[in-house]
Amino acid sequence: MEGKKREPFASLTLYHLLKWSVVSPALHTYFRLKIYGAEKVPSSGGLVAVSNHASYFDPPILSNCVGRPVAFMAKEELFKIPVLKQGIKLYGAYPVKRSTGDRAALRAAMTAIESGWVAAVFLQGTRSDDAKITTPKLGAAWIAAKAQVPLLPVSLWGTEKILSKGSPLPKSTPLTIRISDAIAPPTSTNKAELQAVSNQCATIINSLHDLGR
Repeated sequence: MEGKKREPFASLTLYHLLKWSVVSPALHTYFRLKIYGAEKVPSSGGLVAVSNHASYFDPPILSNCVGRPVAFMAKEELFKIPVLKQGIKLYGAYPVKRSTGDRAALRAAMTAIESGWVAAVFLQGTRSDDAKITTPKLGAAWIAAKAQVPLLPVSLWGTEKILSKGSPLPKSTPLTIRISDAIAPPTSTNKAELQAVSNQCATIINSLHDLGR
């Protein structure tokens, strides 16, 4: 899908600089990252990456493993913290209101796709302690249906262990990322079809997560 760049060239350059100088080396050394299925990520075209969510570290991890510039939703409260706001915006984040059907965030995801970015959505919306998806939301399927782009299920394994209670420092824990084949988008925004596709994504991600390290 063609379109203008989502960010100015300088911002996109900084995105890649941060990714390859900080995020990627940290993941492969400190967290002993393993990635399975990276070849399944389409190299171009619109795409919605969907995954489980268990850690504040999940957005940069997912962005790094997909291998393309990724725009992801982040709770709007984070954009009220000046320094953090600039950092997460640089790394592709856009605000979403929790507990509401935030159409503005969904439109931002559509704009990102039209501009050549991958839109990333955590399928359950919030973090889960065991990294499993039990109640998939319909946002990712809706975006895919409106844009008519495939969904890419991704399992993040081990991220729930990065931060321990009472410790502000990330723990050096092994991480494993498994990427599935992309699946076709819903043919409409009919709720039943959106739910069916969302459930399909959740089943795939949970099955990949069950494979462990």
